[in-house]
Amino acid sequence: MVKAVRAGMSVRQAAREFGFGKSTVDLWVARAYGQRLDRVDLGNRKSGRAWNRTAFELEQRIAELRVELRESILGESGARAIHSVLQAEMESAPGEATINRVLARRGLQDGVRRIRRPPPPKGWYLPAVAAGQAEIDCFDFIEDLKIANGPLVDVLTAKSLHGSLTDAWILEGKSTRGTISPLLERWRRDGLPTYAQFDNDNVFQGAHHFANAVGTISRLCLQLNVSPVFVPPLEHGMQNTIESFNALWQAKLWQRCRVGSASELQMHSDRYIAAHRDRTQSLAEVAPRRHPMPKWFKFDLRAAPHGQIVFIRRTNERGDVSMLGQPFRVSPTWLHRLVRCEVHFDQQEIRCFALRRRAPQEQPMLAIIPYHRLDKPFRGAP
Repeated sequence: MVKAVRAGMSVRQAAREFGFGKSTVDLWVARAYGQRLDRVDLGNRKSGRAWNRTAFELEQRIAELRVELRESILGESGARAIHSVLQAEMESAPGEATINRVLARRGLQDGVRRIRRPPPPKGWYLPAVAAGQAEIDCFDFIEDLKIANGPLVDVLTAKSLHGSLTDAWILEGKSTRGTISPLLERWRRDGLPTYAQFDNDNVFQGAHHFANAVGTISRLCLQLNVSPVFVPPLEHGMQNTIESFNALWQAKLWQRCRVGSASELQMHSDRYIAAHRDRTQSLAEVAPRRHPMPKWFKFDLRAAPHGQIVFIRRTNERGDVSMLGQPFRVSPTWLHRLVRCEVHFDQQEIRCFALRRRAPQEQPMLAIIPYHRLDKPFRGAP
């Protein structure tokens, strides 16, 4: 290439001829300037050692200490142990970071690096949802938002996992009775999902201190053939869908709007929800099918529960989980681990499955617990 340029070929022509950029040809022509071609240094890297690189003798000593300390009584052969020995042998010993670089350069490090595993699929704790065969609606509350010169409000939010159908209702105080109407409004408009997910708040789940209690929201879901799912809020990932929407709603609506009343905030929220749904319409079109809600549905609080309720729980040190206001023994060998407990009212049993994020497809059954619920009348407020 340099020879061709010296023979009279232009730099651009040489670059096209030999398949290099013009700047590369300029570099090599400048490097060979005034020299015979057989004496030009054609190496890509500069020769010699860096001026501040650790001396070869010191590197050799670090490698020897690595072996000696590993075979010692204590067996401690890391950078800290090597640094302590070198401090006793010389006046200015290299730091631990330098020792680690020397060990890495010579391939003498034996630490195991953390393995980054891919996250489990969305809704991995429910096989049908993870496979894209069933839809799940997630619900949550944004609590205690203060309107300037106005009331303190709570916001009931909703978002479907696959279809990204969102909703937000402004409520002046969260309550079970106030939650029923928004749920029915959403499901009449969009259709019924297979699952409805909530956290363990009393508004959603009902009283925790009564054994075998089935709350109002659970009864509403069961009468509509929707399986309620209760997940612990502190378990990583399970509430990500609704929590991320809560953060988005607060950042893009609440922090940007100045309103004087709850009705005005609801108006702005409805506009935002309509725009969000319009943007995510393509996801809703390919989401799992939702079932139409019965037109003449009438909620009967005193009807006996049918279908299933799903509880995601973590076992304690004895292998027990707490749900329906009482403890249940799952497995003495599955301690402090996640389980999915399916309460089947028609079959009168609880099926417990092991859950692991590392292997989300493997969910073996741990136990089948007989569950005979007394068909006692509902005593809550209608």
